[in-house]
Parts: sequence; structure tokens; C-alpha cells
Amino acid sequence: MSEKEKMLNGKYYDPTDNELKKDRMEARKLIHSLNQLKPAEEIKKNEIIKQLLGKTGKDFSVEPPFYCDYGYNIEVGENFYANFNCIILDVNKVLIGDEVQLGPGVHIYTVSHPSNPKERLSKNEYGEKVVIGNNVWVGGGTIILPGIEIGSDTTIGAGSVVTKDIPDNVVAVGNPCEVIKKF
Repeated sequence: MSEKEKMLNGKYYDPTDNELKKDRMEARKLIHSLNQLKPAEEIKKNEIIKQLLGKTGKDFSVEPPFYCDYGYNIEVGENFYANFNCIILDVNKVLIGDEVQLGPGVHIYTVSHPSNPKERLSKNEYGEKVVIGNNVWVGGGTIILPGIEIGSDTTIGAGSVVTKDIPDNVVAVGNPCEVIKKF
């Protein structure tokens, strides 16, 4: 199994693998181009996003600056919006539904490292997919940790740290993020 296959299957992998370094460099070139565009270059911005991400809907908007590891592991649905300074560390899949809005400075992490300090010396890491349902608003400054699933028709309050799955039809806030209202 290649290091890339290990990465995508949630197994420990070596991030210094040449194929992965090449893929990250390709993404960084696209990200650099995206983040250097003039504000009026909307068509070019959307072309770069379509080239960078694994899947987009017809209607989407990503405000630069935007950062990710690979891009091809990110899939977004219709009417996706990401405000300024979003970071998606996509060593595993990030699946985002339709009508999802990310506030400024939202971070989505799929990557993790061994918690055992001796194992961490290997420099290996692993990833767990993140899934965000349909019609979700994620408030600014929120951090979503690896392996999380956020249900549809849900609001995540600004500044939250999402450490466990959040169900459909709720408002959840805080650090750690907790459900405070059900619909």
C-alpha cells in the first residue's frame, strides 16, 4: 500500500513521501495563485477553486486567503461559502453538503498525530474524515477536529471547538462544543 493510500484509508503514513510532497506542492501553487488574485477576478478565482478541490457544486464562493493541504480531498455541495482565512487540512476526506456556510477563520482538521510521545518521534501521522451535512452554518473561528460529523440543519456558534459529533437540527456552541438548542 502506498503512503497516499495509507493516508486516505486513515492509517499511519509518512507525510515526507515524495508523491505526497509533490501533491502538496501542486496544491500550494494553486493556493498561492488564488490568494494573489485581485478582488474583481471572480471568474479566475472560481476556476482555481474548481481545479484545487475534489468536487464543487455549480454555485460556490471561497474568499481568499484560503489554505488546504491537498485540495482533492475536499468536496463541497451547492451554494457553499467559505469566508476569509479558512484552513482545511485535508489529509483525509472533507465532505461538505449543500447550503453550507463557513464563517471567517474556520479551521477543519482531518490530520492527527500519535499522542504517545515515543510513537510521535516516527513523524508519522494519520487522518480521519470530516463530514458536514446540508444547510449548516459554522460560525467564525470554529475549529472542527478529525473524525467529526456535523448533522444537517445545524448551527455551530462562533469560536466553538467541535470535539464530538453534532446531530441534525441543533444549535451547538462552546469549547468543547455542546448542543444548547434542538429544533
